[in-house]
Amino acid sequence: MDIAAIVEERGRVSGDLVLVDDFLNHRVDPVIIDEIGRQIAEHFADLDPDLIVTAEASGIPPAMATARYMPVPVVYAKKYHSIGDRDTLVREVLSPTKGVEYRIEIARRALESGGRALIIDDFLAGGRTAQSLGQIVEESGGVVAGYAFVIEKQFAGGRDLLESHGWDVWSVVEIAGIENGKPVIARPRES
Repeated sequence: MDIAAIVEERGRVSGDLVLVDDFLNHRVDPVIIDEIGRQIAEHFADLDPDLIVTAEASGIPPAMATARYMPVPVVYAKKYHSIGDRDTLVREVLSPTKGVEYRIEIARRALESGGRALIIDDFLAGGRTAQSLGQIVEESGGVVAGYAFVIEKQFAGGRDLLESHGWDVWSVVEIAGIENGKPVIARPRES
């Protein structure tokens, strides 16, 4: 299944946002998400992660689909708008799509020291949420084994941010830009 062709055909553009909410991150097509999970698991088969880490809510479907093929548990960071009295590892993140700051939190008991985490999300744009997830994994004593994204906006700088930490980044589909109200799919990178 050609996920890039699906994004190109069915993705809608609003400003600089690529909307894929009718098959990926609002209404989820189980056949498409299963293929995404298979492709991510195949790409990262040699990593031998102990778990997959993501952020609610849009990262959960691709993370669960990937876990089906690896198989490893999934831990997802919860998003909060307020401070609470929870035993968690926390980062503040600005949402580029909603324009608000929120907290992502993972319970300390959910991450094991020395664990190897594959971090998965639906989109890579500026990379702040992904970077925060990596920092939380490392703060817990774990190792970031790699990052997988369903869609990467090459022009948003997120890959550079993550790679500056020495983290491996791979995306199922990369978007080079937006032209005439449609996403322009980039040529696949060499693995």
